[in-house]
Amino acid sequence: MARWGWSVGAWALLASTAHAGETPLYQPAPDWVKPAPAITPAQLAPAAPLFVLFDNQQRLQDGQVWGYVDRATRMASAEVLAQSGTLTIPWQPSNGDLIVHRVEIVRGTDHIDLLAGGKRFTVIRREQQLEQREVNGVLTATMPVEGLRIGDLLRVAVSITNRDSALKGQVQTSAPLPVTPFRIGYARTRFVWPVADPVQWKTYAEGAKPVVTTTGGYRDLTVEGILPKQPDIPTDAPVRFARPTIVEATSFAGWSAVSKTMAALYTTAGLIPAGSPLAGEVARIKAASADPVTRAAQALELVQEKIRYLFNGMDGGNYRPQAPAETWTLRYGDCKAKTLLLLALLHELNIDAEAAVAPAQAGDLIAGRLPMPGAFDHVMVKAMIGGETLWLDGTAGGTRLVDIHDVPPFRTVLPLRDAGADLLPVPFRPDTRADGEVTLDLDQRAGVTLPTLMSVSMKFRGQAASMIGLAAEQVTADQRREMVQGLVTKLVGDTRLADEKIAYDAATGFATVTATGMLTTPWRQERERRRFTLDRVVGQIEFTPDRIRPAWRAMPVIVGARERLVIHTRLHLPQDGQGFALGGDQTLGETIAGRAIKRNTTLAAGLVTVDEESATVVPEIAAPDVAATRARLALADTRLLEVVAPANLPSAYASAVAARRSGTLKPILTAYAKAIENDPGDKDVYLNRARFFDGIYDRAAAIPDLGKALEIEPEVSTYLWRANLYDQTGDPVKQVADLKQAAELDPANSDVVGAMAGYRIDHGEQAQALAMVQEHVDAGGKDAGSYLAMKADLLAKAGRKDEALAAIDAALADDPASAALLNSRCWIKGTLGVQLDTALKDCSRSIELSSGSTAVIDSRAMVYFRLNRLDEAMTDLGTALATSPDQAASLYLRGIIRARQGKLAESKVDVATARAIWPQVDREYARWGIKP
Repeated sequence: MARWGWSVGAWALLASTAHAGETPLYQPAPDWVKPAPAITPAQLAPAAPLFVLFDNQQRLQDGQVWGYVDRATRMASAEVLAQSGTLTIPWQPSNGDLIVHRVEIVRGTDHIDLLAGGKRFTVIRREQQLEQREVNGVLTATMPVEGLRIGDLLRVAVSITNRDSALKGQVQTSAPLPVTPFRIGYARTRFVWPVADPVQWKTYAEGAKPVVTTTGGYRDLTVEGILPKQPDIPTDAPVRFARPTIVEATSFAGWSAVSKTMAALYTTAGLIPAGSPLAGEVARIKAASADPVTRAAQALELVQEKIRYLFNGMDGGNYRPQAPAETWTLRYGDCKAKTLLLLALLHELNIDAEAAVAPAQAGDLIAGRLPMPGAFDHVMVKAMIGGETLWLDGTAGGTRLVDIHDVPPFRTVLPLRDAGADLLPVPFRPDTRADGEVTLDLDQRAGVTLPTLMSVSMKFRGQAASMIGLAAEQVTADQRREMVQGLVTKLVGDTRLADEKIAYDAATGFATVTATGMLTTPWRQERERRRFTLDRVVGQIEFTPDRIRPAWRAMPVIVGARERLVIHTRLHLPQDGQGFALGGDQTLGETIAGRAIKRNTTLAAGLVTVDEESATVVPEIAAPDVAATRARLALADTRLLEVVAPANLPSAYASAVAARRSGTLKPILTAYAKAIENDPGDKDVYLNRARFFDGIYDRAAAIPDLGKALEIEPEVSTYLWRANLYDQTGDPVKQVADLKQAAELDPANSDVVGAMAGYRIDHGEQAQALAMVQEHVDAGGKDAGSYLAMKADLLAKAGRKDEALAAIDAALADDPASAALLNSRCWIKGTLGVQLDTALKDCSRSIELSSGSTAVIDSRAMVYFRLNRLDEAMTDLGTALATSPDQAASLYLRGIIRARQGKLAESKVDVATARAIWPQVDREYARWGIKP
């Protein structure tokens, strides 16, 4: 469908109360229009631009902007043909007329007039922006383009007129200029106006070449062609460094003239008659308090809470606000209506106040723009009470008395005054109350390797609170849980909720979201200690400006949205916190990257308490300060607040045993049960609990949950998981049944092949195991090396030493720097007790390549064991277990060595722990002749 809106979008800035016809007019192009050059055959060639012609001409005269567009497009493909099959031209009849001049198909030398025989556009009324809370009275003229073919040229020329009485005879306009790489055969933008009219014009883009001439009493501004590609600017540079690719014109002499003209629209005298409902609201506010600040806050709350937002651009509504009485009756209005209502209330309360317009989208670019109302897209109230300026925005939400001194997020505004005013900078400072306040309680008392119990309360205010409060009333329980899940996940990472609530307090303007649940343990292994990062402010700062290009070096860096956040974190540690310590910056009180950061931290009686606050205090970082700011943040990132566990932290197995005894597992199980109750049809809730049971070595409890997950959605990974649990619990019949189910789903899956081959080698089906792996080795491809290693492992388990070594050597021949394959060869040699001298070299090289993998270190310990170098084996096993204390193979071998060293009690503990973690460890090591 051919959309016309993009070509006349600049005229949407204009509004009028002149009630033009709601039917398009059909007339020749006006005399002031300069015809475009004739279209040449070269412009119709296959390699020519798709858009053959785009001619945009506007006349500014007698308070009217008459916009004319002539556009021609080649039907170069079926896709373009489909998009152009129906013409759609939107216009606002309350602003002016839609005049159709030409609709034709050019086919070779033929010109087919689509308006011949009285064919006309059909007019439809449709509020396309209603879902964005906007009504604008726009009508749409549509026409099917009959007979259009690939290779044709579709040419359309129309005019739309605009006259806005709100501007009192003044005019304003702007038009986009096409920029490379956009291609147009011929492009022109042209403004004309009487020489006697004081019209200013301006272009901002680099490479624009406007030509100004005077003919017949008119000034003529023309920009032809396509602009060159514009200089790039960093995405984090202030908006004022952008160069809009537009040309604009205005008859306003300066910002003071704009202020004076617009001020008349916000005169409030007589708008609240005595005895009216609004007069009753004024009386109520007066009776409630004599304090003018309190009265202003109550008037603002009335407008924010009682009047919902709906933009009204009908009947000249782009600039004219609807009357307060109408707004109060309808209970909706846009920023103009809300501002006029608030002004009227304040004036009745004898509070000095005026309207002020702001560029919500253009930001600090406004200072370099031409003076025109179209430079602004928002209006609010600026009040003066006791010598202090109060900024009151009726379109915002949740503002209360405590917030009344906050400033808006705009850098510059224009007060509207009868005497006129100039642009006014708005101060930048943090709000009185935090935009968000989080209280997070994390319970890790069951052990750092177990899931973390979480409860959280998040308080929001302002517009976010209003939206959350509204959503809480409208959404279903599932939608509410999903919304809260998203908020909590953003705060703490992947989590599973057990319970959630949303509440909105109209008196305070706060929305409170509370939730309980679990998250995967956030502790990480680093530098031989378990660590948990508690910082929630410094690590969230993104400051990575690119100022390498010389043209960028003088550009400041925007800090981002102004916000103030307060976060309270409580972490309950296991073992009453014995041996746990704090690391990083425990206290902070400085500005980092434009944010004032405060932090206080304590650790006592097993409880870590962190109180943090982050508030944006400047809008941007000056160019000379960028390097120092980057360096300070980089230093802070190396000192993120963390909790460090003791070096002798119990293993996951020991923690699970202790948690069972202490009862600290019960709250975790309760949370899992609640999560399943909330989402019984979600396979992940069962998989999560199965993972937990498996992690505490309660495999029998994990198996039913895997069964529920498989009922919901059969998956290869789940079948393999359950098959492994059946193996660990000694049920080979069910094990092989699950392996067969996995093979039916994906027989070529390498994990499936490996698991089935492993089962067969363990159950006397050596030939079948090797055959199924050999099939994949013979197939070649990128996975051939992995299958050769798998074959080598099977041959080793079968005791076929020479063949096993030949297979792993062949795999390494193709990938000699593979740490995994080197480890496999080291392990095979160690378990078989062959070539032990070269086995050590393989392990050492693998350790170098894998940065000290504990699995490889365990393999080298096996080699040392075979060489009877028990002290060196014990050193490697100690190193492996320091990082991976639940590595069953290392525990088992250490137990065997300890027994040989006469340390029988310690040996029994190691072997028993290894068997609990890996019930088949005796079977596995027995095949190598290694027994306790």
